[in-house]
Amino acid sequence: MNRCPWCGTDPLYVRYHDEEWGSPLHDEDKHFEFLLLETQQAGLSWITILRKREAYREAFAGFDPGKVARFGQAQVEKLMGNPGIIKNRRKIEASISNAKAFLAIQEEAGSFDRWIWNFAGGHPLVNAPQTLADIPATSPLSDSLAKELKRRGFSFVGSTTIYAHLQAIGVVNDHLASCFRFSELATTSATASPTL
Repeated sequence: MNRCPWCGTDPLYVRYHDEEWGSPLHDEDKHFEFLLLETQQAGLSWITILRKREAYREAFAGFDPGKVARFGQAQVEKLMGNPGIIKNRRKIEASISNAKAFLAIQEEAGSFDRWIWNFAGGHPLVNAPQTLADIPATSPLSDSLAKELKRRGFSFVGSTTIYAHLQAIGVVNDHLASCFRFSELATTSATASPTL
């Protein structure tokens, strides 16, 4: 079975590649989870964050944006003492302000899902890279989306982080053309696009 080589042989990484990465996501709570984890990853490897995912789930109220948005200084200090997560005060505080900004988008657009998928016209953008070298770190889409998120008060949302996020939630399909997931997703995405 051909896979994108970046996941290696680590069972956790392989499962993430096979079951989650690049699958079109349309679940509000999962959108917040992926966004929170992606911003925590900035400057670190993704496998580091994957290994801490359940600790993050517990620390950040099951990735409930409404609850995270209400975190105060006491929760920040508690999180700074949590050995299961990355103890970076700026990232922790950003998660709280990002939760507030996430809720504001939900209120304005009806759903974060509708809002973010509108940037891609409601359908996955399929790149069909042949090698890892063909996969960019940013794109005009991630540039414009990162700029808009920053304008709305999000932090740790540079273009590189947002491009990785778009890949993770399936807005961009960057599975290698030789990967078994590429053809699976190409088949399912035609019938799984959101209603905009």
